[in-house]
Formats: sequence, structure tokens, C-alpha cells
Amino acid sequence: MTFKDLKKRVSTTHEVQQQTRLFDRLRKKPFWVWNFNEHKEEDIENKGDCCFNHIIGLPTKDGAEKPLFDYEKKIFDALQSHKHIWIKKATGLGITEYFLRYIGWLCLRNDDYRNSQICIVTGPNIDMAIRLIKRLKTLFETKHNVIFSNKETVLELNGCTIEAFPSNHLDSYRALDNPKFILLDEADFFRKGEQEDVRHVSERYIAKSNPYIVMISTPNAPGGLFDKLEREPEGICMYKRIHLDYTHGLGKIYTEEEIEKAKASPSFPREYGGMYGYGIGNVFLPNHIDKAIELGAEQIKYFNKDYNPSYSRGLSQISVAYHIREYSNKETLCCLPCPLYLSKHTLALLLFSILLSYYCTPGK
Repeated sequence: MTFKDLKKRVSTTHEVQQQTRLFDRLRKKPFWVWNFNEHKEEDIENKGDCCFNHIIGLPTKDGAEKPLFDYEKKIFDALQSHKHIWIKKATGLGITEYFLRYIGWLCLRNDDYRNSQICIVTGPNIDMAIRLIKRLKTLFETKHNVIFSNKETVLELNGCTIEAFPSNHLDSYRALDNPKFILLDEADFFRKGEQEDVRHVSERYIAKSNPYIVMISTPNAPGGLFDKLEREPEGICMYKRIHLDYTHGLGKIYTEEEIEKAKASPSFPREYGGMYGYGIGNVFLPNHIDKAIELGAEQIKYFNKDYNPSYSRGLSQISVAYHIREYSNKETLCCLPCPLYLSKHTLALLLFSILLSYYCTPGK
């Protein structure tokens, strides 16, 4: 045996010993004690080893430790009674951090997750997968100096394999033996074709190993994965749906000042308010849309009176000309030919676009 081999063996032995000491402390510990007085009693009785999160170290923001909040208890309670969870969240609430901790707790509280897999699906970038696994490893490394020698996208915890998969490389994700927990992180930002693919691959395991399936994301564009699931009727949707906008974190993870600064961004309604598509378009600016809505609200009571469609039959289809007027001076703005087969929703969008382009013209 060479000196290098001996050094490696000693290093590995030290790693195992460090892990064993910490994992023994975490065994049979609750994730968090949600009642404040009970938590205090547990802390005193166990000399600080009251729960998983206090043992590994609390979450931090700007260097300050944070407890688990009531909106996180809402998630915890949902996980005790539902296996499929959908969470539309504001950015910065710490929901990804919460689930990384929850995954670690599932592996270490007992041996239920031995010889199984936990899967984390990230966006289409291997760096995202590496970062999430690094964050999970850091939970144990920072305070307890527990080092893991697994590869960058994998972590072995108490016989459970935790692996992160980019959403554009799912080949190995399709062939797992016993997945017990699946986390789809920022799932609404997967590419369009990948969104349905990831969902189908995840849900195909329901009949095989019946895993938890949790998808979390800030909202992206209308018509995406999250928008579709949110629109599903209550009796049809298989997911427990949880909405967490910024108000759930106000005075807890956010300060009033932070939110006031964030409101200056055109993406605030999407990033913090749960609205789809806000701040991501390249046709109309949000303030132009707001102006059109404001003007429309003022004029809508006159709309039926000045709505004057005229009809003309073409060779192959019927067309309708919609006359849109500026009501203050009865000026005709435009005449739009549209096929009759268009839905009311599509026609409304077309009319709105014309009004928008007119009212947002300089000088109007």
C-alpha cells in the first residue's frame, strides 16, 4: 500500500466517523417543533438537539438565522396527507431551501428511505443540478464539517441516493428502481416540450413506487405547466395546490422596505404576486397594458352602443368588420376584418390589441 492509498483510506474513515456522529444525533428527531413553547422545552431537555433544523443549523438570510415560518408549516401539513403537491410561490420565500432540508430529514430520521432514490429535476442546465446538490451537502458541511465524496450531482445519505437531473437529460431518470420522492424545482421554467415530458416521466412512477411528487415554481408564461394545472377543476387535478405570494412572507422573510423596492420592477406581479407572464413580454410594456385597462374601464359602459359590426360574404368564408371608436369624439380608429370562426376570446384579444396600440401612441 502506498502512502497515498493510506492517506485516502484514513481520510475516508474520518469522513465516515464524522457522518456517523451527526447522523446518530439526527435519528428520530422531528423536522421542526411547530409549537413555540413545546419547542423551547425540547431545546432545554435535549441541550439544543431539539429538532433536525436546529441540529444542522437554521436557514439564514443576510447572515441572520431564520426559524421556520407558518407558511412552511402549511407545506409540512400538506405533505402529511397528500403525496402530490403543487406550489406556486413568490421568489425568495425559501421554498427550495425548505425542501432540500426536508429531503435530508426524510433520509436520516430513520431507515425508511434506504435502498431508494430521491430525484430533483432542475432546469435544462447541468450547473443548476450541481448547485442544488452542493446546497444539500452544505447543510451538513458548514456547521459539522461532514464531507461527502460523491460526484457533483449525487449525494448518498443513509443508504438513499439523492440525484439531480437537468430537465433536458432524462434518460437515466426514466429507469429508476425505487424513487420515493421527486422534486421538480422551478418547473414552470422548463422548456415547453420538457414540461410535459418531465410530468409524464414523474407520474409514471405512481403505479411503480408511489413516490411523493412535488413541483414548485414561481409562475412563468400563460399556457405553461403551472397555468394548466391551476386551471384544472378541483375534482380532476391530482395535486394539492398551494399558493404562496409575497404576503405570506411579509414581516418574516421579507421586510416592508425590501418589498417596496421590489415593487419598482415590472416583473414584481410575476415574481412576487403569482401572476403569469408579467414583465416577460416583448410587445407591450406593463404600464401600457395598465393604461389600456384603465381607459377600457372608463369606456366599457358605452361599448354596446357604439359596437357596429358589418358583414360581407367572401368566396370561401364570412368575414366581419369590427369598428372600434374613440368614444369621446366618435372618431373611427380602424376597421378590422376577422373570420367568424375565431372564438370570442381571440376576438377580444384582437380588439384589445388595437385599443392598446392606439391609446399608447404618443400624443393620445
